Amino acid sequence: MEQQATVSSKTFTKHPTTVIKELQPIQKPYLTLGIIAAVILFIAIASTTNMVQGVLYLIGIALGVTLLQARFGFTSAFRRLMSVGNTQGIQAHMLMLMVATTLFAIILSTGFSFTGADPAGYVSPVGMSVIFGSFLFGIGMQLGNGCASGSLYNLGGGSSSMILTLIAFIIGSTIGALHFPFWMSTPSLEPFSLATSTNLGYGGAWVVQMIAFVAIYFILAQFAKRRKPPMMKPLATTSGWKKIFRGAWPLVAAGLILAILNALTLAVRGQPWGITSAFALWGGKTLDFVGVDVASWGYFQGANGMALSQSVLADSTSVMNFGVILGAFIAATAQGNFKPKKLKVGPASASIVGGLLMGYGARLAFGCNIGAYFGGIASFSLHGWVWMVMAMLGTGVALFIRPLFGLNNPKKNDLFC
Repeated sequence: MEQQATVSSKTFTKHPTTVIKELQPIQKPYLTLGIIAAVILFIAIASTTNMVQGVLYLIGIALGVTLLQARFGFTSAFRRLMSVGNTQGIQAHMLMLMVATTLFAIILSTGFSFTGADPAGYVSPVGMSVIFGSFLFGIGMQLGNGCASGSLYNLGGGSSSMILTLIAFIIGSTIGALHFPFWMSTPSLEPFSLATSTNLGYGGAWVVQMIAFVAIYFILAQFAKRRKPPMMKPLATTSGWKKIFRGAWPLVAAGLILAILNALTLAVRGQPWGITSAFALWGGKTLDFVGVDVASWGYFQGANGMALSQSVLADSTSVMNFGVILGAFIAATAQGNFKPKKLKVGPASASIVGGLLMGYGARLAFGCNIGAYFGGIASFSLHGWVWMVMAMLGTGVALFIRPLFGLNNPKKNDLFC
């Protein structure tokens, strides 16, 4: 029986995203297996590469735990807004971006680094590739029921359909890598940073983005007040210190932690958090193993070509992805929620189509919801804002496609969404 709701920030919402109730028993055998696997992989990474890779892997684990503990969604946040006008997820994104932008501004303006790496944000050109790719990604993440981060943490959390989504994601990313030179030849603007492409500098750019985040946040608040949409279903949590390991975390708290972890990633490896470049690498390595000359592709030149010839453990994005999956698995088993289900034909087909679209779209758009949207906007890049708009439009289109695969959309008369 529900006892009481946890207190959520009044500036975020009057409706808490967690509620105290009885939790499922800890799945001790699975939890033990997850911890052992995490330790073994850490030893393998640190011993075969270097400690920086090991630290990035640990950050990946922390990211996976955070995403799972709050079920922090990008896909669901976009879908709830476009279908019934629920703004809780996007408002949490704005708070997350406010913190990330602040930390990124400090790191990028001062050149701060824990490892000596020269920090650089994700700033990419805006053109046909970004516009089309992010639109495709918006459709794909709604069909696949998960974005890039969602695919990883839901896979670790026990979602059977994410196996298909991830495989299709890798295939789509690989095809996108093959077609990458063509899309780079299409019309585009030069990379534009609000901080370095203008006279604003990081201080002025920070002020402009803060104004934008606050404006979006309160416009959404007024929109929700008039629309009166169904709220997110609160997740089960507990009280006291056990909440850290067992209960669900409030959405806002998770967003703030994700912002800090992304900034930490920037200060450790010199680049923000990213996910999908590893998928193209995994697909390229697979094709290379079976004799396909992927080294001749335009995409696999320079740094990408070097990664192709090295161990996957030497790729920082890959080890962080492994960490996200294992972190989510550990968190899910600690909550007692690791319970894979049988796949149905409709949702399974949607997972495959969605994964293909996301993989292809992410390569065209210079990233996904993490690298382009989260990392791009926090890096003051125009392409991050364009990605957000086009992915939102893609989400709107996907709402009409989802029922064809037997997927339900939130309805305005639902109690929760």
